[in-house]
Amino acid sequence: MSRDTRAVVEELLRRIAEGDHERTAELFAEQLDWRLDWPADGHPAVPWIRPRSSRADVADHFRSLSAHHVPELNGTSVARILVDGADAVVLGEIVQTVRANGAAYTSPFALHLTVEEGLIIRYHIYEDSLTVARALSA
Repeated sequence: MSRDTRAVVEELLRRIAEGDHERTAELFAEQLDWRLDWPADGHPAVPWIRPRSSRADVADHFRSLSAHHVPELNGTSVARILVDGADAVVLGEIVQTVRANGAAYTSPFALHLTVEEGLIIRYHIYEDSLTVARALSA
């Protein structure tokens, strides 16, 4: 199972990096446990930070994220992928530039994923959402 989990996680990271939002969403279960919602009701400057629960929501998340940043200036990196059975943790650093105002920001992140039957059923990302909100509000 760990090998299958790692393969799904690596494929997810590849598709995210390619900007293929629909194919990225295909890696997720129809219904999933999603956590990227600081504060709980979202933030007006950061439309992608809000509750989500479906595969369609996933595609929308990555489209929105992409629309608000300059892809050529994305320096996001992965430092480590840890796998334990169906669970994986991805550690890295988000480096983005806001399209609307040119503000650059950096945030460490940890992404907790759970893979079941080849699909992602849990996506919990922990980042410095305050730094992100400030950059988009600048």
